[in-house]
Amino acid sequence: MELDDVDRRILRELNVDGRLSMRVLADRVHISRAHAYNRVDRLKESGIIERFTVQIDHAAAGLGTSAFIALSIRQDSWRTVSDGLRAMEFVDHFSLLGGDFDVLVLIRTPDNESLRRVVLEGLQSLDGVRATRTWLIFDEDRGGLDGTPTVA
Repeated sequence: MELDDVDRRILRELNVDGRLSMRVLADRVHISRAHAYNRVDRLKESGIIERFTVQIDHAAAGLGTSAFIALSIRQDSWRTVSDGLRAMEFVDHFSLLGGDFDVLVLIRTPDNESLRRVVLEGLQSLDGVRATRTWLIFDEDRGGLDGTPTVA
């Protein structure tokens, strides 16, 4: 499905606030309410909108220590490693990469001790993981030119 400007504006608005009423969404993107319903339904049916979710203040939720951990893995171990990451506590997100490292993992823990355990006892013990490199996150922002996430 090819996105037009109206679709992109809808996605941008819903990305900022997924709880918008159809009336408010329609007003913000300058279309009728019926058109907004149809567009959102089409975006959901096509799989572009997968689900509606919330954005969490991780520090306020008790997960104030965050880090990116890059993994080097054996060439044949992506499925095993990804299964292990899905089951691991404190894993927020992970991606398969091309480049110097194979996997990038975002970890959010209550404190440094928990982060240490996740890295040393969790990630480094996964079958297929050859090496790790950790970067602590000091501050975060959602990005986008106007403070909202970028939508293609």
